Amino acid sequence: MNSPIDSPTLKDLRAFMAVAEHRSFRRAAELLGVTRSSLSHTLRGLEEKLSTRLLHRTTRSVSLTQAGEQFLARLDPLLGDLSQLLEDVAGAQGRTLGTLRINGSEPAIRLLVATLVPKFLLRYPDVQLDLTVQGELVDIVKKGFDAGIRLGDAVPKDMVAVRLGPDIRFLAVASPAYLQAHPAPDTPDDLVHHQCIRQRFPSGKRYRWEFRKQGQEFVLDVPGALTLDHHQLMVEAAAAGVGIAYVMEEYARPYIDKGNLVTVLESWCPHISGLTLYFPNNRHVPGSLRAFIDMAKESTQ
Repeated sequence: MNSPIDSPTLKDLRAFMAVAEHRSFRRAAELLGVTRSSLSHTLRGLEEKLSTRLLHRTTRSVSLTQAGEQFLARLDPLLGDLSQLLEDVAGAQGRTLGTLRINGSEPAIRLLVATLVPKFLLRYPDVQLDLTVQGELVDIVKKGFDAGIRLGDAVPKDMVAVRLGPDIRFLAVASPAYLQAHPAPDTPDDLVHHQCIRQRFPSGKRYRWEFRKQGQEFVLDVPGALTLDHHQLMVEAAAAGVGIAYVMEEYARPYIDKGNLVTVLESWCPHISGLTLYFPNNRHVPGSLRAFIDMAKESTQ
């Protein structure tokens, strides 16, 4: 009589999916909330149960064997259908559950925490909300996120986009003490005669200041002895008299209202597309994300 087969568990299968999608035990372990050694043990156990090697492992990389590729191709839609089934059953009982992973810039995540997050978690207590702050724009599908949040102009064109708020603008600001010693610029061209607090993106690229007025556009790599990578630090440096900063209005406004900063070139500072939630248009939208989108739309009405 044949001995019973030791069937893989759902935990085994989800562990394989995470490693297969990210090609990294470290990244997969972080997403699953387990240690790398535990995840490696789970995958070796899965291979033993199937009597098949699914992964090629080296000290620096992980890749799929041919059997692993075939297994992934069959498993991916099956787990997708299972997730849909569980959501449908929960939805029929009036429940929304699952883990919702969102990637965004620091200002975007700050906005969510201050506005939508408290209400969302109160309304949907069975949802695990996982927010990741990342300055650099990433491929949310490749990195395993359900959605991303960026300024509207930065959203990839192949994504479904949902506006989270009104247009925003950047303001050029300086301290009163700095402007006493350096006459305020009348046009963006005048910035070449000033100390500007420059901004560097996480990618390493330096931001070029963008101005627009009545059809005229200026894009400048401004001069300056100080470069920072965070708006709050730029605002604080400007308030300390270091020079002129070009930052999101929400960071500068408290300092402006207190008289610690003064706007310059305000008529040249255009409004741009505000924060936008985006997600792939060719994938199943989980119930938790649909609920988040609905709440975001409610908040903008």
